[in-house]
Amino acid sequence: MKKIKTIDSVGQVILHDITQIIPGEFKGRAFKKGHVIKKEDIEMLLSLGKDNIYVLEDIEGMVHENQGAIRLKELCCGNGLDFSEIKEGKIDMFAAYDGLLKVNKKELLKLNMLDEIMFSTIHNNTPVKKGDKVGGTRVIPLMIDEKKLEQAEKEVNKLIHVEKIRGKKVGIITTGNEVYYKRIEDAFGPAVIKKVEEYGCEVLGQVILPDNKEMIKNEIKNWYIKGAEMVVCTGGMSVDPDDLTPSAIRESGADVITYGSPVLPGAMFLLSYYENKPLLGLPGCVMYAKRTIFDLVLPRILVNEKLMKKDIAMYGEGGMCLNCNICIFPKCGFGK
Repeated sequence: MKKIKTIDSVGQVILHDITQIIPGEFKGRAFKKGHVIKKEDIEMLLSLGKDNIYVLEDIEGMVHENQGAIRLKELCCGNGLDFSEIKEGKIDMFAAYDGLLKVNKKELLKLNMLDEIMFSTIHNNTPVKKGDKVGGTRVIPLMIDEKKLEQAEKEVNKLIHVEKIRGKKVGIITTGNEVYYKRIEDAFGPAVIKKVEEYGCEVLGQVILPDNKEMIKNEIKNWYIKGAEMVVCTGGMSVDPDDLTPSAIRESGADVITYGSPVLPGAMFLLSYYENKPLLGLPGCVMYAKRTIFDLVLPRILVNEKLMKKDIAMYGEGGMCLNCNICIFPKCGFGK
């Protein structure tokens, strides 16, 4: 750093906070570290007793932390993000709208393997609300070698963005003689309706069927004919001989991705696509558990992500819900 006359400091970068004190009224920061001095700042700096000021020297090949952070933000951040002001080489990111946070873990790791820069995020596939903090980046030293930034710009691609969730038209099929013949009250429908409506879905309706495979197959097709963009089947998902929902889904012509998931609660989950539209078989836990496999896959389906068997298999790590007394999902380790 170097000392120069304040009157000659326009365009220079302040290296430390400058405090203003008005007796009995105010004491605080008048100029923050990293501020670029403008012509209109000169009079105030002089009034604060700053006839001379310490500024950043223009060193060839070196970039100030704030400018470096801007370059990292532009390199790594995609759509759906708002940003904090730059402070000491750091920029925070916030969701610009309700949606699903997507983090490219490979690109994130590549960036963080480089020296003197960092990028931190919350977990991939976390549902977020507008204004939620989702990440932050900063340059570690006050000045960084431009070659390090150029290396990042050469090797790293976008690594964080927010996908907007788009509600779908949903048809619900509930199966089981015990419900059909009104021996017990249906608890599946209300649970499913509450969860999908939280994401702005329109429930077209619910049909209740007996344990009859042909009726289930026909109703699956009927819902899509009626305009459903997703069909959810509830009941009959276990391995008992009279549980017919999985076989009905298979015989409907759907492409079954997986029957079973490494998630508790939610092991008996079925994921399939009927003419490229999601068709789900939900296990009984969705009726009573606070959070299940359904909570993990639903927002991903609602950003039109085509889930494959590997996507479900990867839930094995983090796929056990601890059923905490106070549920803080999605701000927990479940499904992460």
